[in-house]
Amino acid sequence: MPVLPELAAVLAAASARTRPEPPGGGPVLREAARGYWDRRGLHGAAGGIAAAPGAQPLLLALIGAHGGDVLMPRPCPAAWMPQARLLGRPAYHVPTPAECGGIPDPYALLETVRRVRAEGGRPKLLLLSVVDDPTATVAPPELVREACEAAVDEGLHIISDETWRDTVHRPRDTVLLSPAEMCPDDVTVIADLSGALVPAAWPVAVARFPDTPRAAVRHARTLDILTALGALVAGPVAHAAAHALGEPDSVRDRIRRAAALQTEVAAAAHRAVLGSGALARPPQAGRHLYADLGPLRSRLADLGVTDSMELEEYLTDRLGAPAPGGHRFGDELGALRVRLGTGPLLGVTPQQQTESLAAAKPLELPHVARALDGFAAVFAELR
Repeated sequence: MPVLPELAAVLAAASARTRPEPPGGGPVLREAARGYWDRRGLHGAAGGIAAAPGAQPLLLALIGAHGGDVLMPRPCPAAWMPQARLLGRPAYHVPTPAECGGIPDPYALLETVRRVRAEGGRPKLLLLSVVDDPTATVAPPELVREACEAAVDEGLHIISDETWRDTVHRPRDTVLLSPAEMCPDDVTVIADLSGALVPAAWPVAVARFPDTPRAAVRHARTLDILTALGALVAGPVAHAAAHALGEPDSVRDRIRRAAALQTEVAAAAHRAVLGSGALARPPQAGRHLYADLGPLRSRLADLGVTDSMELEEYLTDRLGAPAPGGHRFGDELGALRVRLGTGPLLGVTPQQQTESLAAAKPLELPHVARALDGFAAVFAELR
């Protein structure tokens, strides 16, 4: 999406700032993050906030601040497993339930924890996302509660990635419950602000720690790691991020318009995928959908596509846009799954994207209609 003019002006006004923020972010940025979460029912002090230049260094620091092995759902965001491996931490995938991604199946979680312990492992940390990348689904509250209670009962600390919570397509029809609302002493929440609030080119992410003595120790360790990495938020970016976290009218309006646009475009892309005979859960948030082309295996094999790496190469070439295969998200290589971004369907120029945001009926815009027709044609060839 084009940069919101108000945010661009705020960034420009701070361009003379030559110093980065202190480790974990300065008081203005941390207070803005505190207020952002306070409005979502997650109350706490600004002293329990840490900021970093992007989700990757922040999550790396958080994993480093915790001991033990790491568990995560399958599929999961592409960066999660490599970060655990980079730190030398054993990491294990846990299957997700049929209705959504992002949250491990509670029974599979318990089985995995007990198996890892029986093999001499020390499972201590669970990563999850209620609003999920890559599957673009929102986990129902009852499932979130069951998974979190199972994790806490087994002594796991939870890191809840809520980057995409403000991109829910139908917020009035979707119940979104943060794990931190249910298990406040056992959940650290992180959010990459590029999910909904700032452009991806302005790297900044924030974490909210529980208000406990143990969490205070982990917060300090996290700041130590961020300091060692030199992972400091740029001064101008911090100024713009604090403004966005305050959610002025222009930011709220952009979030609302973007979600409404994605609701229509993602639904159209979903229909095209299902029309080919492939499978995909209905997208509920974010800017993509996760498709399973397993039912088209015979046709794809005729085209020389037998695994997700070859599927990625084939669809990226045919669609003219990145289509990362499921192997990047922890799925098995032989599973023909792929994440399909909806961003390229909104226009290739800032002007077209702005028109898409402003349109009452975006699917009728010529550039959106052409892009959707091309997208549908690629999948129609696979019938």
